[in-house]
Amino acid sequence: MKKKDYNIVFSGLPLGRHDFEYEIDETFLDVLFDYHDLPGIKVNVKVELAKQNTMLEFAFKMKGMVPVECDLTGEPFDQELKNSFDLVVKFGDAYNDDDDEILILPHGEYEVNLSQFIYELIVLSLPTKFIHPKVEEGDVDEEALDLLEKYMPGAPPESNDDDEDDDVDPRWSKLKDLLN
Repeated sequence: MKKKDYNIVFSGLPLGRHDFEYEIDETFLDVLFDYHDLPGIKVNVKVELAKQNTMLEFAFKMKGMVPVECDLTGEPFDQELKNSFDLVVKFGDAYNDDDDEILILPHGEYEVNLSQFIYELIVLSLPTKFIHPKVEEGDVDEEALDLLEKYMPGAPPESNDDDEDDDVDPRWSKLKDLLN
């Protein structure tokens, strides 16, 4: 697999709409971008090119699944990935990709490489937290729920039968007076 596999040679295409489809898996991310965090990913990317006289319009639509573990319960599940992106390619004096939605290619270019755009489309579609659908529905097994409640921020600390004040240095206990 090479980046040139994702080149679209637009110079020979007639004006109008053209469809391209890519099946993306973990080798795309591993080999081309050295991104190893999504083993087992299976994504379908459909690219629609609208070629005009002075510019190209790309519409990317991505849909797929990636096996992950829930960040809350640790249970494995398949996370659905869905995203879309529009890109306008114009022609100018020099290459410029400063804008996220507009790419400027130098006059005389005859192809455009889509691999970076596909990579960004996939990575930006990942949620910040992977949460199992059962957790969102409120259907979590009791053991996982007990652990979540136990380690929830702001949860009351577990009480011990021993009196913890006996172990506190008297200098620190004076600071408790400041709270009153």
